[in-house]
Order: sequence, then structure tokens, then C-alpha cells
Amino acid sequence: MEFAGIRLKNKLFVAPMAGVTDRPFRQLCRKLGAGLAVSEMVTSNSLLYGSTKTKRRANHAGEPGPISVQIAGADPLMMAQAARHNAENGAQIIDINMGCPAKKVCNVAAGSALMRDELLVARILESVVAAVPELPVTLKFRTGWDREHRNAATIARIAEESGIQLIAIHGRTRADLYMGAAEYDTIATVKSQRGIPVIANGDIDSPQKAKYVLDYTGADGVMIGRAAQGRPWIFREIAHYLATGELLPPPEVAEIHRVCREHLLDLHDFYGIEAGVRVARKHIAWYTKGLVGSHVFRQHMNLLASAEEQFAAIDQFFGEQAAQSSRLQYDNNNQSETEALAA
Repeated sequence: MEFAGIRLKNKLFVAPMAGVTDRPFRQLCRKLGAGLAVSEMVTSNSLLYGSTKTKRRANHAGEPGPISVQIAGADPLMMAQAARHNAENGAQIIDINMGCPAKKVCNVAAGSALMRDELLVARILESVVAAVPELPVTLKFRTGWDREHRNAATIARIAEESGIQLIAIHGRTRADLYMGAAEYDTIATVKSQRGIPVIANGDIDSPQKAKYVLDYTGADGVMIGRAAQGRPWIFREIAHYLATGELLPPPEVAEIHRVCREHLLDLHDFYGIEAGVRVARKHIAWYTKGLVGSHVFRQHMNLLASAEEQFAAIDQFFGEQAAQSSRLQYDNNNQSETEALAA
């Protein structure tokens, strides 16, 4: 896929997710098949540039390009300054967040709350595009504020007229949060009306679903978020299916064990041991979700305080899995979760 002179190896995007898409996770998803991984959202408040959290989110050392940094805020001037600041610190694409439904973001009129004020949307987009004329600016947003106010088509028009180079749309409104099923009719409508690339996002959790969404909407690519948690190889599975029409076999226990171990090493190194162990817990939970014995394992694992204990625990758990079968064995008492993970 290509846009704004940037060539990606495919049309698969990692959705920006606060607390998830840190540098170790982005690098892992890229290694396992994603074409582009967007960073966690970075505040536009310059007073926070020096905070540990903001500096960590802006850390792209050793990360393969192109580097896409998402910024969030509601003030056009501050957003422009944030775009320039991140461009000066290695960003090659600036992404604007108008899709986050979290209360702490929407309560300060940022994220998807901005969709209620179309004039402000235009001012923000024009300011950011003008601030970094050398870089492409992209935009992520939802279908609307609520189901009675689906204005994605208007936001998309404003975006294209403002110089935005690519848009990603999550198929839910802000009021929907992550409940119910994503709808793709709005995305299809936007794609039929706009000349810039449109990326479809929401509930894309299997190769078959990715192809369905691409065919149904006519979108130029798909963006995967929650389905990649604990399953970063979903990108290579989708890429293979789109290229060949064939499904790859599920990864073997030995590979998942290795991927999980390498991910933990990167997390411990990136955050430091104490914080890295805490952050790693949720990733371990995702890697083991639905597997036989995983509930008891996670309860035990969450009590472990050292890297050595964490590694010993996953080595034992995956060793027990491998002793049963080279493929993962899911708990039959949670069949729906099993099917979702194995899709």
C-alpha cells in the first residue's frame, strides 16, 4: 500500500491503543506482519512533554519506519505545536486522535468528543497540516458522537479539504464505546465519497473478517486493535489469507512461548524491571487467555514480583501445554472464547 509517497509492505495497520501499543508491542506486530503501527496517543500539552509517560510514548529508538505518532488534544495551536515537537523528535507521520471514547479524554473535549464541533475539527486539522508541511497527517475517528448523529461523512470531507492524507474510521459511535457490533455501512459510504485512502477499523478479528470488511466497504486497508492483544501473529495470518485465499495453521506452542518470552524481555528492558513486570502481566494474560489451566495460572502469575519468577512461570505453563500437544489446547468450558481466538 502507498499513500503520500510512503510505501507500506501491506494494508494492515496496528490501531493505537493507550497502554498497549508501546514500542515493544509495535515492533512485535511489525515483525509479525503489520504494515504500519501507530503509537499510543501523546498529549498535546507541552507542560507534559517532560513526563516519564510522555517521553516513553515518544520513544522510537530502533523502531523501523515509518514512525507514526498519534497526538491528542482540543486546542488548534497546542496540536500544531505537538505536531512540530514530534516531527523534530523522529515522527514521519502525524496521526490525530478523534476516535478515543474514554471519559478522561472526552471530558476535556478531545478524542471523539471533537466530532460534536465540526468547525473546531476543521481548525485543528488545518493547523496541524500547516505546522508540518513536510509530513503526511492522518486522522482516526468514529462514525459519530451517537447513533442519531453519525457525521463521519462530514468529518471525512473536512479532513480531505484540510489536507489530511489518510483516514481511519472505527465502525462505532462514541456512545457505543466498544459495545455491540461494529457497523461498516458508514465506512463504505465515506469510501465512496472520498479520494484519500480510507482504513476500516472495528471487530476485525480473523483473516476471513478482514477480507469481508475490505470487500464490503471498499476500504484501502484494515486496522486491528484488540484482536492483536496476545495474538500479534494475526497480521501474518491476514496477510497470507489476503494474498493466497488460504488459512495458515495456528502457531505451535513453541512459537507462542518464544514470542511471549521475547516480548517480556523487551518490556522489562523498555520499562525497567519493576514497571516492566507489572506491564507484562496483562500481556501474559492475553497470550494465555482461554487455554487449559490458564485461569489458575493467571491468578498465580499476578502475584509474582520479579522477572525471574515471571519467566519461570511462563516456561512451566507453556511446557505443560507442549507436553499435551504441539498446538494450543483451549478450555472447552469457554468455547466462545476458544473459537474467537482460533478463528
